[in-house]
Amino acid sequence: MNETLIQSLTVMFIGMGTVLAFLCTTIFSMIIMAKIVKKLNEIFPEAVPQTAAASNVTSSVNEEENIAVALLSALLKK
Repeated sequence: MNETLIQSLTVMFIGMGTVLAFLCTTIFSMIIMAKIVKKLNEIFPEAVPQTAAASNVTSSVNEEENIAVALLSALLKK
């Protein structure tokens, strides 16, 4: 009984240690990769067209207004 308990605790601690080591490795590698990507974005910035983004926002707002008007008119007709 006592030997089985010691073996089970040993296996449990080995498993938990393995998972902890894997998670720590994953977290540190993600932090390092974030720094690398941030530095690469400073060196090679991506060009974003400004006019296309502004027109999409206004068309999206107009579309939402049209939907709101249609819903309101449908509710008032009842």
